[in-house]
Amino acid sequence: MRFGGEPYLVITAGEEVMTKTVEVNVHHVTRVEGHGNITLRASDGNIEKVEWQVPEAPRFFEAMVRGRSYEDIQTIVSRICGICSVTHSFAAIKAIEAAMDIKVSKQTDNIRMLLHYGEQLESHALHVGYLVAPDLLGQNSVIPLAKSHPDVVKTVIRLHRLGNTIMEVLGGRMTHPVTVKPGGFTVLPTEAQLLELKQMMEDSVPDITTLADVVLSLADKLPVFERETEYIALVEPKHYSFYHGDIGSTDTDEVKPVNEFESVVNEYVTPQSTAKWAKWHRDSYMVGALARYNLGADHLLPLAGKIARKFGLKKGCCNPYMNNVAQVIECAQVAEHSLQLIDEVISAGIKDEKPDVKVQAGNGAGAVEAPRGILFHRYEFDEKGICTGANLCIPTNQNHGNIQKDFEAFAPQIIDREQNEIRLLLEMLVRAYDPCISCSTHYLDVEFI
Repeated sequence: MRFGGEPYLVITAGEEVMTKTVEVNVHHVTRVEGHGNITLRASDGNIEKVEWQVPEAPRFFEAMVRGRSYEDIQTIVSRICGICSVTHSFAAIKAIEAAMDIKVSKQTDNIRMLLHYGEQLESHALHVGYLVAPDLLGQNSVIPLAKSHPDVVKTVIRLHRLGNTIMEVLGGRMTHPVTVKPGGFTVLPTEAQLLELKQMMEDSVPDITTLADVVLSLADKLPVFERETEYIALVEPKHYSFYHGDIGSTDTDEVKPVNEFESVVNEYVTPQSTAKWAKWHRDSYMVGALARYNLGADHLLPLAGKIARKFGLKKGCCNPYMNNVAQVIECAQVAEHSLQLIDEVISAGIKDEKPDVKVQAGNGAGAVEAPRGILFHRYEFDEKGICTGANLCIPTNQNHGNIQKDFEAFAPQIIDREQNEIRLLLEMLVRAYDPCISCSTHYLDVEFI
């Protein structure tokens, strides 16, 4: 029997056999951004249907920017996401700079990376602390944890607040930055502001260690499931990359330049999703923290490396649930590198730089690592700097196909469990990807016949 939309389990007895039918319908998965559905139907242990569905209404940002000046693009596309607004801003700006051959200084590069790290820290703390931790602690939300685990919640809040503070100081506000533009910044931080951020970052190290220890103490709650998977992320020699690099894959030593990203993502449509899906060497691939770890773990800084060793996380891990552990490791990585960047900027002396932009026609692509994976933007401009075309490829739409493939492999392994446990494990699998579903539903050219 089924009440209130909850999934149900039906067992009917015949003369000689007992038939077990399992049907799970989740509309919509909670503790993720946007709307996604899970459908599973099985009979006698045989999976008849298992689907990851995306019913979210399409977004039309590619159409919105057409006819707009290159100076407006960043302001518009940062609104794609309130969590990844810095990442979208930088992917857009890098694409504009590529299209118009705009060069930026080392100082601009370093401050941009520092701002980008603020978003990484804020997003990872939010996801692990507010959205994943309740599953590991048997709760439906973070609210009960404020009473049962107040010190843990306060630790997460401090890290979340630090990320927001970095974005506010360097980007002009906590979301949708206003200081970034092609070629540089409209306002540069002062030395005093950078020193204050440095102190805050140093003070955050014990909180990052505490978060890691808490997740480690709950690691046995993460499901044991592995499926051989292709992982894709930006790669850069001798660096764990979030901002620079070419496109790398765990399936090949070949790297692709960002300008050729369409040959990597190979987007296609599927009836179960309003978002496009992607594939490269296999039927699907994964992007995000675990992908970055599998491709760049050799370049972790000391604290991040120490935390990785605590968890015993090795390159080549194919358990998607470990994406959340990789996010914790990355909190340490961005904190350590932020301290290095601040020292470098201050040591060189903050210089008042004016962006040098010569408007020209061109086509360019840009890529950065959003907290949930590699993000691509492409724009084309006419000789007046007016956008004539755009293409955006979002991390979550690259992950949708991999979620589906994980479902297909994992469901048969858990189908003999209790219905509520099956539902929870599939929901946890979706949440492990830290999806931003609304961001992933983008414009398609539709031909009506």
